[in-house]
Amino acid sequence: MISVNNVTLQFGGRVLFENVNLKFTKGNCYGIIGANGAGKSTFLRILSGELEPNKGDVTIDKNERMSVLMQNQNAYDAYSVRETVMWGHKRLMEVAKEREALYSKPDSSDADGERAAELEGEFADMNGYEAESAAETLLSGLKIDSSLFDTPMSDMDAKLKVKVLLAQSLFGSPDILVLDEPTNNLDAKTVKWLEGYLMELTDTTVIIVSHNRHFLNRVCTHICDVDFKQINVFVGNYDFWYETSQLLARQAKEQNKKMEARAKELQEFIARFSANASKSKQATSRKRELEKIKLEDIKPSSRRYPFIDFKYEREIGNEILEVEGLTKKGFFENVSFKLKRDDKIGFLCSSSQSMSMLFDVLMGLEQPDSGYFKWGQTITTAYLPQNYDNFFDGVDLSLVEWLSQYSKDHYEEYLRGWLGRMLFSGQEALKKAKVLSGGEKVRCMLARMMLLGANFLIFDEPTNHLDLESITALNKGMTNFKGGMLFVTHDEEIISTVANRIIEIEGGKKIFDRDMTYDEYLELDA
Repeated sequence: MISVNNVTLQFGGRVLFENVNLKFTKGNCYGIIGANGAGKSTFLRILSGELEPNKGDVTIDKNERMSVLMQNQNAYDAYSVRETVMWGHKRLMEVAKEREALYSKPDSSDADGERAAELEGEFADMNGYEAESAAETLLSGLKIDSSLFDTPMSDMDAKLKVKVLLAQSLFGSPDILVLDEPTNNLDAKTVKWLEGYLMELTDTTVIIVSHNRHFLNRVCTHICDVDFKQINVFVGNYDFWYETSQLLARQAKEQNKKMEARAKELQEFIARFSANASKSKQATSRKRELEKIKLEDIKPSSRRYPFIDFKYEREIGNEILEVEGLTKKGFFENVSFKLKRDDKIGFLCSSSQSMSMLFDVLMGLEQPDSGYFKWGQTITTAYLPQNYDNFFDGVDLSLVEWLSQYSKDHYEEYLRGWLGRMLFSGQEALKKAKVLSGGEKVRCMLARMMLLGANFLIFDEPTNHLDLESITALNKGMTNFKGGMLFVTHDEEIISTVANRIIEIEGGKKIFDRDMTYDEYLELDA
């Protein structure tokens, strides 16, 4: 167990945390969430001992070992890949090195023999004889080829270094495991392997910061919400926290309702969620805890969510899109598919440039080298490209004026209403388009798409630059949309909940096309 006792952290005049008291217990997985800049990663640094709080302390049960996912990719450049993983258990490696040094002595004393015997016992207790095999198993699970096990870390690609350091953090069955964005640079099937690995850890306390909601939903038994300078712990995964928080926020606006009615609504919601949770490996105890939750146990979040709701003006016909032998040299070749009326296709492709070019071709922004495509006569499209800088760079318009370009109604109050939905309220609506941040640009592009009223949407990595709140709102908008859709995204929760058909393109060629969900696709090789 790890305990946080009256922790306060302040940088200058800014207070991140104030008198935080928490207990993280064995067998549970805690997801740390919060708005950008709330201090999630900073909190992990406090837990790991890297950063001292201004007040309070963090205590760990005696003899418990903590493992932390290293962020410095070059820290182990002097070691091989296998050795780097094994350094995840520092004491084991210290014993191994001392033991090796003693055995390599040409002349050993009686004291050396006694010390060697002590080390042998300690080495065995830490499963030292199985250490190399355990390290190799972790590396294999993370899809690192055995030919690289003896390669110096200094010679490893940066993306592979991240995987090796993740294996290091998992090595040796730590009592406490602290992970900051562990799914970064992992492909979908490796993430699935990691999910399974973490879900099997019954004797480990796991604490995670991640923007991957699909991952949080799969592995977390609790959510720790960084808000109001506090960190509040809730039973359940991210979806449960979000839906419950939203329910309470709605109820707070209806003060005339009786408390009994509000409590009943919450309990009915919890009952439904408990039933769904019963399918998870960790759900038995969670279900019991969920059933005990009372209205006062959960506070509405202070964070703001944009309102994203795509509605089309024209009903979609039976002819949607036909693609035949489409080729753009250097990007893709001989790509063919035909859309059905209700298709929402999630694309999987390791090359971001290939997908961007395919979408640009379909939108008429680029010309193919060969092949053809044909949109149905009833189809109207709206496109969110991955690179949208040309919509904003050098544009000396206010946001009201910018949005007016895409609206049939040019009244300022009408446009301000749309901007307010996207969290541009008051004077923010008069901000110049050319000075927006990445996340603000995406929200403006989404407002543009909604105003166009198209019945077919194309998204190229729409979550880039968005915070977790905006991603959640976008996910909901994409799920509820009744028209057709093509999209590519690294957000697993979006592809899992939105796509009803998966197309995989590798090496520029279509290698997979099935009417199935993302989760069904992942199960194919399970």
